[in-house]
Amino acid sequence: MPRKIRLIVATLFFIAVTALFLDFTGTVHSWLGWTAKIQFLPALLALNIGIVVLLILITLLVGRVYCSVICPLGVFQDIVSWISGRRKNKKYRFSYSPEVKWLRYGMLGLFIIAMIFGINSFVALLAPYSSYGRIVSNLFAPIYRWGHNLFANFSERADRSLPTFIIAAVTCIALVTLAWRNGRTYCNTICPVGTILGFFSRFSLFRPVIDVEKCTNCSLCSRGCKAACIDYKNHKIDYSRCVACMDCLEICKHDALHLQFRLKKRNQRKAGSMQQTSAEQINITRRSFLSATAVLVTTSALKAENRKVKERLAIIGDKKIPVRATPIVPPGAWSARNFASHCTACQLCVSVCPNNVLRPSTELTKLMQPEMYYERGYCHPECTRCSDVCPTGAIRPITIEEKSSTRIGHAVWIRKNCIPLTDGVECGECARHCPSGAIMMVPSDNNDVNSVRIPVVNAELCTGCGACENFCPARPFRAIYVEGHERHSIM
Repeated sequence: MPRKIRLIVATLFFIAVTALFLDFTGTVHSWLGWTAKIQFLPALLALNIGIVVLLILITLLVGRVYCSVICPLGVFQDIVSWISGRRKNKKYRFSYSPEVKWLRYGMLGLFIIAMIFGINSFVALLAPYSSYGRIVSNLFAPIYRWGHNLFANFSERADRSLPTFIIAAVTCIALVTLAWRNGRTYCNTICPVGTILGFFSRFSLFRPVIDVEKCTNCSLCSRGCKAACIDYKNHKIDYSRCVACMDCLEICKHDALHLQFRLKKRNQRKAGSMQQTSAEQINITRRSFLSATAVLVTTSALKAENRKVKERLAIIGDKKIPVRATPIVPPGAWSARNFASHCTACQLCVSVCPNNVLRPSTELTKLMQPEMYYERGYCHPECTRCSDVCPTGAIRPITIEEKSSTRIGHAVWIRKNCIPLTDGVECGECARHCPSGAIMMVPSDNNDVNSVRIPVVNAELCTGCGACENFCPARPFRAIYVEGHERHSIM
């Protein structure tokens, strides 16, 4: 029964999270957006302490249920592993393997160091929820949305951000390969969230326990454990790696495995079969975990508070192409630093953007984190879709009124590229499409009111939406583009 309940709930969570990345209408997010916000790392970065504490309490109660029910990447691996197990004579294909501590805790240490020093691309690479989001957004979404023209849309996705597409593909291949052969190898060796929750699951109150009197050492439980954490020879279970899938309870043919309350005294034990961890070892483990968790939480809190960034105004000069000195981040991010420190590059905002404005960055320090580009569209004043779905607080919820008065950048006019001056014909596309009325057309010659008109930008009214850049007909180099602001301001 516990396994059936776990399967039902895990399936519902998996479908819900996947639907968030496949949805392009916005209807799914209004109902199921909370499933993204209860993911461990997004909740931690958003300082949703209530969610983090709740997940830890659940882990202390019944083990790493988060990994087997809530985490979409974990459920995805289970699906791949289940498909692999359907092959003939492959149902019981796993085996017990000792914990690879140096790799497991080494990856956690690198993850914490990356957070401290702001190496966000490495953080995003290891985050399980974000990894799954990139896989769905870059590999599955094109199939779902444009299956009738598969290859063209894969090419379009690759052109938009080739590094992110490659990373998503490599991550998917690696995860599928590991899950196909060895089940939950990634979760128990690389995933930092799994390692953190593993500290708590060692002390979970309800856990599967082997009854040494009934156990016949048939090894079915060990060969059916996708976490490779059951040592049937010594009747031991590594609870730090156990993902609470409850498969072992149903696999056992001799009723030797039971879900048991941790503090319940067992009257019969096989002498010397189960070595108890000493009080000193437990204290060391607790101290190590508390130290690591304290560093992680403190780093997240400092990054969340450190939002006062000196605004750097771009130098207006002649530019042939829109190479921005300051990248543009969405309204609601409030500053480039706040956005970079909170974003896990899950690509959820990229998936839901109806205007094709958001695109993963190719810059190494911010690899895969979304930035705003205006080649295919501009940021409509009435759209707040990205701020509605962001689970980490990188893009805070913002109203339409707030967005309309938020300056995320300013337009820069490049005189030498402007069609009225190069071709001597009227244009005015930038002024015609500016939703804030920040661009006016004035005579190019102050002494001749009939001279061709050129645009003049009122920086106080410009919000940086990119409509002017998007509609500018000058090719190949635009005559107007948007320069980002490191810190957003309100008009």
